[in-house]
Amino acid sequence: MPVTVLVTGANGFVGSHILEALQRRADIRIIAACRDHRKLPAGFKGEVRAGDLRDTRYLEELVQGVDVICHAAAWTALWGHARESRQLFLEPTLALIRAARAAGVKRFINTSTTSAAAPDASADAMSRGIPRRFWPHLCSVIEIENVLRDQASADFQVVNLRLGIFAGQRYALGVLPILVPRLKTHLVPWVAGGQTGLPIIDGRDVGEAFALAATASGLAACESFNIVGPEVPSVRQVITFLHDEFQLPKPHFGVPFFMAYPFAWLMEKIDPLVPWEPLITRSIIHLIEEVNANNDKARQLLGYVPRHDWRDAVRLQLSEMAERQTKPMAMARPI
Repeated sequence: MPVTVLVTGANGFVGSHILEALQRRADIRIIAACRDHRKLPAGFKGEVRAGDLRDTRYLEELVQGVDVICHAAAWTALWGHARESRQLFLEPTLALIRAARAAGVKRFINTSTTSAAAPDASADAMSRGIPRRFWPHLCSVIEIENVLRDQASADFQVVNLRLGIFAGQRYALGVLPILVPRLKTHLVPWVAGGQTGLPIIDGRDVGEAFALAATASGLAACESFNIVGPEVPSVRQVITFLHDEFQLPKPHFGVPFFMAYPFAWLMEKIDPLVPWEPLITRSIIHLIEEVNANNDKARQLLGYVPRHDWRDAVRLQLSEMAERQTKPMAMARPI
């Protein structure tokens, strides 16, 4: 019999790519959970359960008859917004986990980030995340990971996917929409010479990873995987590509990490005094620290083999941004 897979956040970047990947599988019955069925990918043929995850009655009905949940619904912020992150992301997610367990859902696949781990431990996706007080949303992500880790069992399997930096069609909040307008100011420095890795992943590879995780057999009660693209470029490679292909300025000066964090802290502190968002934040600095993430475990246990080059993903995203992003993207939004 087909496996029934519920995809939350089906209108968003991650959720929409999951839907497209699942639709290629004949052994899966898909349910899309979203706010607006009109924003689902063209040609979607599965069931739609529209509503708000903060609605208790909707939540209880949503998880009925579901075998696997791919949880892609999120509200995110690259700095600050602690209250919104808790109310719009953390609390609804914890409620969804409770409802899923009560309804007998067999597997819960969680959207996380390679940035959740301490940089020196990030190669091991099972390592516990290290909260960053300066980034409340990342703290919410790590709290969800910990709750799932503690509640995983033979009857409620948990698969945690620590994803790289999003890029590609239907782009979401991430490094590129934040970086591009800031490069144009000529004020963004190289940090550590731009030598650290930036694990960009195309949305199509994200969707495929979830589809594999939804049906993989032989997994332990709790598994966590790093999911990145076929190659992890350095920050310098990415910015040089943006310069060569899109004529964006390169940084004119450089700073080490121990100077970048205090400078970003200062930008956050003066934010209430200026009419624009900070030029740089400590969360952005954290995102470009080395993560050493690779796909070895996901390849072995899920059969995950990413196929989409980071350059093609960036081209797709920049093409959309040229049409849709008429002003710098806000650093807090649904994804």
